[in-house]
Amino acid sequence: MKTWDVVVVGGGIIGLSLALALRRHGAEVLVVERGEPGREASHAAAGMIANADPHNPPVLLALGHASAHLYPQWVHELEDESGMRVDFRREGTILFLRRGEQPASEGRPLSEGDLAELEPNVSAGGRNAFYVPEASVDPRALTTAALKAAKHRGVEVADGMQVTEIIVEKRHAAGVRTDRTQFLAPIIVNCAGAWASQVKAPQPAHARPVKGHMLAVAAVTTFTQQGSPSPERILLRHVVRDPGSVYLVPRSDGRIVIGSTVEGAGFDKRVLPDTIQRLHQAAANLVPEVGQARMLESWAGLRPGTPDNLPIMGETRTPGYYVCTGHYRDGILLAPISGEIMAQVIRGMSPEHDISAFSPQRFK
Repeated sequence: MKTWDVVVVGGGIIGLSLALALRRHGAEVLVVERGEPGREASHAAAGMIANADPHNPPVLLALGHASAHLYPQWVHELEDESGMRVDFRREGTILFLRRGEQPASEGRPLSEGDLAELEPNVSAGGRNAFYVPEASVDPRALTTAALKAAKHRGVEVADGMQVTEIIVEKRHAAGVRTDRTQFLAPIIVNCAGAWASQVKAPQPAHARPVKGHMLAVAAVTTFTQQGSPSPERILLRHVVRDPGSVYLVPRSDGRIVIGSTVEGAGFDKRVLPDTIQRLHQAAANLVPEVGQARMLESWAGLRPGTPDNLPIMGETRTPGYYVCTGHYRDGILLAPISGEIMAQVIRGMSPEHDISAFSPQRFK
């Protein structure tokens, strides 16, 4: 029976990032995904690379900045190997903060005149505005590109298979059992996101689903003869974020993605029209013209939360069994650094960043 060096459970952006990093170092990697790779939290995300958010847990700040620094090169590699674009935008973010709050990285305060020049369609409403040099990406395109790049590098993917159990032999991880078959490897990494705790394992993953509603609107009403958005009718160029209220993330194709709620609803992904309407109204309070924009899509996704809202990254008490999940609202931001760090840990190296605060063994 065929064996691999590493089996990665979960084909979202975290699992694919790890598979790419491991394959770069020559490991034979199999990714096992319960559905279609990239169709859960990664597919539902807004795509902000929000390393300047002052509400990020302090222990995550250095990791977020390091991951954001990796993004340009990482995107270049993914686009080169996949042959597709991921809409990596570096126009920056307009961040509205309460009195006394400051961005978590380099930023500059904006006067009303500054804001009007950068984003004439945005209404400050008396809030303090800052410009921060963040980026954004289309997470659906990013995950598709990562999957293509992984296959290009020789990563194998088994989709449509629910991993039910971690196989342990002589107190060491030995493979995974699915609802259809089993796959053998001496190293198993649980990257199953909100579903990580549903895998029967020597130690629980402590992940839980946190629901978030989202919608997308058409922000452009006119197009050039070539079919691209007409520059004079682009409603929004920067990400606009009012933490705790709403964010708006423009795409280069003229859409604006709006989010998001934080709900404890188990694995219920039903879209509630009243919740979508409230999000749409909150966005219109920041960008009034959005209130009249045509709605293109609405959806709900399940982020992987944890008891302390911090990621779970590292080896468990069972040798060979690792967990890399629980990235909550920062999965897109932390994808490249998570893959690199976990690859270092799995290879027996000291990680270049301290991840002791994220150890799977911190939970009793």
